Amino acid sequence: MKLAARVSQVTPSITLAIAAKAKAMKAEGIDVCSFSAGEPDFDTPAHIKAAAAKALDEGKTKYGPAAGEPKLREAIAHKLKTDNGLDYKAENVLVTNGGKHSLYNLIVALIDPGDEVIIPAPYWLSYPEMVTLVGGKSVIVETDASTGYKITPEQLKKAITPKTKLFVLNSPSNPTGMVYTPEEIKALAKVIVDADILVVSDEIYEKILYDGAEHISIGSLGADIFSRTLISNGFAKGYSMTGWRLGYLAGPVEIIKAASTIQGHSTSNVCTFAQYGAIAALSSSQDCVEEMRQAFAKRRQVMFDRLNAIPGLSCPKPDGAFYLFPDISKTGLKSLEFCNALLEAHQVAVIPGVAFGADKNIRLSYATDMATIEKGMDRLEKFVRSRI
Repeated sequence: MKLAARVSQVTPSITLAIAAKAKAMKAEGIDVCSFSAGEPDFDTPAHIKAAAAKALDEGKTKYGPAAGEPKLREAIAHKLKTDNGLDYKAENVLVTNGGKHSLYNLIVALIDPGDEVIIPAPYWLSYPEMVTLVGGKSVIVETDASTGYKITPEQLKKAITPKTKLFVLNSPSNPTGMVYTPEEIKALAKVIVDADILVVSDEIYEKILYDGAEHISIGSLGADIFSRTLISNGFAKGYSMTGWRLGYLAGPVEIIKAASTIQGHSTSNVCTFAQYGAIAALSSSQDCVEEMRQAFAKRRQVMFDRLNAIPGLSCPKPDGAFYLFPDISKTGLKSLEFCNALLEAHQVAVIPGVAFGADKNIRLSYATDMATIEKGMDRLEKFVRSRI
């Protein structure tokens, strides 16, 4: 059987492979400290689950509109206006099967073969793969710790060509946890407007911020940038709803309609009763979000202090999300080699930076309990000391 050529052009997810290997080892009874998960370890808040259960009891189990339940689209539009300063209506919103699906729908709707998409590295590993699937070209712009792993306006301007159609902005970032300041966002917005390109702002970690860091939606900075902005977001990270598969895309009506048409011929509507859980998440108290954020903040500090005390490792302090992205180059190992050896020798699962376009780094998630963090850091230190 001959598969489509596009399949061979896409790289399987390294993050999922490492996580699966760690889970398999745990199933065999091996004590694994896993820092690989890109999801909160908390249960979904009870009031959100109750809203979905109530919807089930009320028979909300049928097909719904492909673009999402009207009440949820309205709730998302209200959230974007009040929280982010984005003047959207329900018609500007598409409810999708997770944040990843919102990005995929956008790429399919927007990118033709040969179109260029600018992606700063380190990047979330699925960005370039989505571009590849539609025949586009990912223009990867390298960043480093000296700029907080953030692209500069000068770098963005230099990367733009007549073929550039879209710039991907992710703040707070996966994998680095870094957050662009309001001044940095404004400077990038000017370049985007001057070049007349589009930007998709992936804001899935917007609610997980530390030390006074401020999240700014780039489209809120004025009419010119607003008209060129798409927002990708969802409920997975902030509300611990990863398995619910609830995301959304917001932007100009013509793009949302196109993405909705694509969704209508692929997945159709998102699970109907789950959408009522999302309505409850947006319309109820946000105390549950703050409780999780505070727990992440404590874990971040412990893991950050332990990590930077290990000779040979260095890591800037993240402003958001729940990841650390240390430089391991002094160990003499590439990231995949490092991660495989660490898992085999000391049963600690981390993600190789090569998956994010940064082979001298690894990603650790502190979305786990404090006991696992302490034990895992002990093992990591032992491993690194044996290599330095």
